[in-house]
Amino acid sequence: MDHYGGYNDTPEIPELYDNVPRYASRKDVDFYVELCRQTSGGVLELGCGTGRVLIPAAEVGCTITGLDQSEPMLQRCRTKLEQLPAGVRQRVTLVSGNMTSFDLGRTFDLVIVPFRPLQHLITSEEQLRFLRCARAHLTPGGRLVFDVFNPNLRQLAGPVSADEVEDTPETLLPDGRTLRRTARFLAKRPAEQCSDVEIAYYLRLPGGETKRLVQQCPLRYFYRFELEHLLARAHFETTALYGDFDESPLVDDSPEIIVVARKPQ
Repeated sequence: MDHYGGYNDTPEIPELYDNVPRYASRKDVDFYVELCRQTSGGVLELGCGTGRVLIPAAEVGCTITGLDQSEPMLQRCRTKLEQLPAGVRQRVTLVSGNMTSFDLGRTFDLVIVPFRPLQHLITSEEQLRFLRCARAHLTPGGRLVFDVFNPNLRQLAGPVSADEVEDTPETLLPDGRTLRRTARFLAKRPAEQCSDVEIAYYLRLPGGETKRLVQQCPLRYFYRFELEHLLARAHFETTALYGDFDESPLVDDSPEIIVVARKPQ
């Protein structure tokens, strides 16, 4: 998921994150970039991370501001931007900040929050602060679009195991190192709709030494009507709910809950 700050920061993680194949091929990039392309005014991305969505949006002509509270992630994004034409760089503004308490002094026609940063906000108070901040930065009629995963109750109710599940098999990096990545639940707290998750990056150096870099975070999950109630409390109108990035309807086995909400005129 793109970065918000729920993960502990390690300077090496942003580069490794960019080399996870499942992130590079994730369908949400085209979905969000198309939203940005269709927006005539400015766009704000919250939890922009290393620029996985922000940079393609700028490349198609979008003027976009990215906010993240991880300085290593933002620095990785700046490094990637330096390799791009001046016209693309000029369309991008990067800001260090917390998505629950920022004030940029301007408004946007679209606020996007790709790849689940909302799920790092554990309490209703945090979630409402985020929504109110987003609303304050939208023009009247402007849209907020974000995604969370659709909870798989069977998986969430299963026992906690110490076993790590590989989601990235050993992958050769451009500099000769190899990367393998795993994930596991450390704890499941269904009464709080929250799980404690660990992501482990195994980085093997050309000489054979292997480093294990770990990110841990609590991960909140949401249900459809809970999200609609939160949005109503923050004075948004929910205009669409999708179950995947092809804009298919939300059904029981949909992998995602994608929310499109509007700030009233």
